[in-house]
Amino acid sequence: MSIAQPDPNPGVTRPVSRTPSGLFPAGPPTRPTYREPHPVTGGGVASGGGAAAAWLLLFGLLGTDVISYAWWTVVAGLLAWATALVLVRYGDRGVATGVAIVTAGGWSIAAAVVAVRWATSGDWPLW
Repeated sequence: MSIAQPDPNPGVTRPVSRTPSGLFPAGPPTRPTYREPHPVTGGGVASGGGAAAAWLLLFGLLGTDVISYAWWTVVAGLLAWATALVLVRYGDRGVATGVAIVTAGGWSIAAAVVAVRWATSGDWPLW
């Protein structure tokens, strides 16, 4: 017959399993993964770019000479960028990206036109 031996260290307890720190995850996340509500897509960028190109073209056609073309383009670009800022905050970021890229390109074209006019005439055309 065997006699039960008492525990040699009655005051020592085994540690309870710990929750992992997250450095080395042990399984699927316990919290949900949130996604961007309006992800940037190619279609959004293209539609924003097309809308900005049409916007700049319409304002550029209001100009009758280099001076008025340049100033109309600056005004149209400022309005387009204001719209892009609103879209970044409250709307589709892809469309805002397209608007901003095409507006920068339109301003570059207007700057090139002014520079060519300045180089050929020797007089600053904007004032």
